[in-house]
Amino acid sequence: MTPAELASVVLAAAHAVFEQRGLDRAALPASTVVERPRNPEHGDYASTLALQLSKKVGVPPRELATALADELGRAAGVKSVEIAGPGFLNIRLDAAAAGQLARVIVEAGAEYGRSDRLTGEKINLEFVSANPTGPVHIGGVRWAAVGDALSRLLRATGADVGTEYYFNDAGSQIDRFARSLLAAAKGEPAPEDGYGGAYIAEIATEVQARRPEVRSLDDDAAQEVFRVEGVALMFDEIRSSLRDFGVEFDTYFNEKDLHDRGELDLALNRLRAQGHLYESEGATWLRTTDFGDDKDRVLRKSNGEWTYFAADCAYYLDKRERGFERVVIMLGADHHGYIGRMKAMAACFGDDPERNLEILIGQLVNLLRDGAPMRMSKRAGTVITLEDLVDAIGVDAARYALARYSSDSPIDIDIELWTRATRDNPVYYVQYVAARTAGVARNAAEVGLVPGDADAFRPELLDHEKENELLKALAEFPAVVATAAELREPHRVARYLEESVAASYHRFYDNCRVLPLGDEEVTDLHRARLWLNNATRTVIANGLYLLGVTAPERM
Repeated sequence: MTPAELASVVLAAAHAVFEQRGLDRAALPASTVVERPRNPEHGDYASTLALQLSKKVGVPPRELATALADELGRAAGVKSVEIAGPGFLNIRLDAAAAGQLARVIVEAGAEYGRSDRLTGEKINLEFVSANPTGPVHIGGVRWAAVGDALSRLLRATGADVGTEYYFNDAGSQIDRFARSLLAAAKGEPAPEDGYGGAYIAEIATEVQARRPEVRSLDDDAAQEVFRVEGVALMFDEIRSSLRDFGVEFDTYFNEKDLHDRGELDLALNRLRAQGHLYESEGATWLRTTDFGDDKDRVLRKSNGEWTYFAADCAYYLDKRERGFERVVIMLGADHHGYIGRMKAMAACFGDDPERNLEILIGQLVNLLRDGAPMRMSKRAGTVITLEDLVDAIGVDAARYALARYSSDSPIDIDIELWTRATRDNPVYYVQYVAARTAGVARNAAEVGLVPGDADAFRPELLDHEKENELLKALAEFPAVVATAAELREPHRVARYLEESVAASYHRFYDNCRVLPLGDEEVTDLHRARLWLNNATRTVIANGLYLLGVTAPERM
């Protein structure tokens, strides 16, 4: 019995009690939930339904809980119901009802854990969005791992998600990039405000190979060639490195397109129509202070140039015009000050900033070698890049390490820890269970042990304490996925896989033998435990998929 099925049983019991007592059934909720008690001695699941309904119907909570317990105790699959405190219901399932979950999980396969919790939500999820002036640095890599995991979680809970990478390919940073390439091509040091690192020389060399005529052009014309070709090469490299990291975007959006298509003027006119623009000192301002910003923001300077914020406004409007109800943007720690102005901007467009715009801020990442932070990249020169991280610990470990922590907390990634083939390495600990469950299934087949038909499955045989513990851990997965999606916290999946599933499976494996010994006859208990083993493999694989991490069959 899954938690959702038990919740339906609890609600059915409440309907029966209300009918028996002549209580107003309109007070009953459309659905309810059951939760695992913190203390396993209190039962398999707990319900607070009696406490929730007591005031609505004027019945003392403990009296209502007693009636519910009596009715619920007669339900199939329920072993016992105890009343605790003011009216908590502590529920124990019989072994057959609990064990049926293994069959449900195996038969559901990749669908187990998915739900329709966010069905109907159309979400634009923007993450990474590094300037095309250098490789993706380690802060952006964190958003690549977390953002991709979040997109998978949102889709697993029914949301219609469009992932997006915003290339800031317009503005002064691109001019500095082009001047840096030109300087490298001429054998000169980088401009004082330019970009350094071996990658600049590499791109300059590639541009000259593609466009040999650039050597004969004057500086202005050559700089334009380096701008166009260099940005294109950097785009390609960023896309390629992210693809190798397992991250593909639905849309790669160029800021320059906003300018070329006149969308900044469109946004300006929309904001003017809303009555939030004014002119001062020759510049055009957006009155964001009306919506809580600390100061008004310039959209167009007195010299006619657009500000970066004007492009932000146009880009937000473009997303909303494409039909996205909620715009989610992931930004680095240095962008915390953007939240107020962006929320105010959404309000100026007439949107609800709390509903239509969501900004997530990620904290810093340090890569440690021998206990000390790595500061310099061999190629980028100034920052640690995606390539550096993957070279150091691999894609799986990198994605898991970055998604394992709440994004609003700084993290240190210790190279020695994350490359260690021991149980203190979190990704190894979880992937080892994936491999062990696959190994058990292979070994079982070699000795003629197969799960058999679902009709022949004997779930009531799974009555060992460690079997029950593992079943309860597996039952939590759909709720973990839904909560992680709703709270935008993929780390909840990683911690659940480690602390609930992997830990419970190891204890099950140590105490409950799946394979027959020697010439021992294959029994229904062996088959039932194989179902549970395979259910564990399903949950581990599904959970790792949501994090963008592989579930190996061998290690």
